[in-house]
Amino acid sequence: MVTRALDVVLLGPPGAGKGTQAKRVAATFNLLHISTGDLLREEVGKGTELGGLAASYMQKGELVPDDLVAKMLVTRLHSQQSLAGCVFDGYPRTRVQADLLDGLLAELGRRVDVAVYLDVPDDEVVARLGGRRSCPSCGAVYHVLTQPPARDMWCDVCGSALVVREDDREEVIRQRLSVYRAHTEPLLELYEARGVLKRVPGQGAPEEVFARLADAVRGGSQR
Repeated sequence: MVTRALDVVLLGPPGAGKGTQAKRVAATFNLLHISTGDLLREEVGKGTELGGLAASYMQKGELVPDDLVAKMLVTRLHSQQSLAGCVFDGYPRTRVQADLLDGLLAELGRRVDVAVYLDVPDDEVVARLGGRRSCPSCGAVYHVLTQPPARDMWCDVCGSALVVREDDREEVIRQRLSVYRAHTEPLLELYEARGVLKRVPGQGAPEEVFARLADAVRGGSQR
């Protein structure tokens, strides 16, 4: 039983399954799941002042500034739901963001207890993301290998023709991976130097990956 706050950073390339696994970690260890993407959408949806500022960047296709995201994190970290700790889903992504998170946690007398890197080879990521097919009409998503439609390239829900989204094309995926690796390597070095980094193979059935992930988190909770 964890008797103090446990703060977990979950890292991994696009398509590694961070979102799914982070939710399971949160439920298993009674942690607050924090995804900055969800956080931004929630603030925008609520029409808050911070949400309005974020929307002004998002509508122009620009990245929301780190300090603005940090302000949203402050509110969440000081909430009742975060007292047992948090699992940060895909955040931080840069050294600047890591430093910001360290500062926010330090204000609460906390720290990153364990950083888990879901290690998935580039070819596997390309296969996962490149196999996605989306319905432009109703938003349904399929996968040619794991969740194919009943009729090839036609939506089961509304019957529309499925498409390959621009960001699911192989050349785009590999570019995203290149950018991700460039920004992530410094984080792996940072957390490894602190002795909190755990590398978990991200291949296999979701249940197998979660079992490895849970073991890594338990190890971090004992530091």
